[in-house]
Amino acid sequence: MNPKVNWFFEKATQWQEEYEKLRAICLSTGLTEELKWGQPCYTFQKKNIVLIHGFSEYCALLFFKGVLLADPEGILVQQTENVQVPRQVRFRNLLEIVELEPTLKAYIHEAVEVERAGLKVDLKTTEEYKVPDEFQHKLDTIPALKEAFEKLTPGRQRNYLFNFSKPKLSKTRQEKVEQYIPKILAGKGWDD
Repeated sequence: MNPKVNWFFEKATQWQEEYEKLRAICLSTGLTEELKWGQPCYTFQKKNIVLIHGFSEYCALLFFKGVLLADPEGILVQQTENVQVPRQVRFRNLLEIVELEPTLKAYIHEAVEVERAGLKVDLKTTEEYKVPDEFQHKLDTIPALKEAFEKLTPGRQRNYLFNFSKPKLSKTRQEKVEQYIPKILAGKGWDD
């Protein structure tokens, strides 16, 4: 147990018992406990293996390279369609965790083996992201915008394409594109 992580488990939350059980399971596998992103994170040789986190409807154990796990029990969940590598095991009560304890330990051991083997995931390239029509129109009509966008790092390009694609309505996508044109022209990323 890492004393720096204790505050997370001591604060009142609807998932208190579930968090404590997940912590016990993770620690029993020999992983190192750390605090990352304000959440308990369990590592092997400084590589992230699993993270405990919660939401209003469930708490979860997030496997950082979950897409590489065999998942014979079919319990790993992709958070959203845009999440490429991590996978969650979701829980709505303590009993679900208790029942899955042996499986969770097996999955954690497999995740450690994935790290030991140095396995990597080929991430979707920038070219594989769809360019929303509203943004493509701006790229086609404003040469300086196209040049500035192409000078951005691939990660910044993907972040813009991802965020411009999120709104369901064309009008909202258009507003987002207009809002962020100055940042792109300044060579900045979405979050800069």
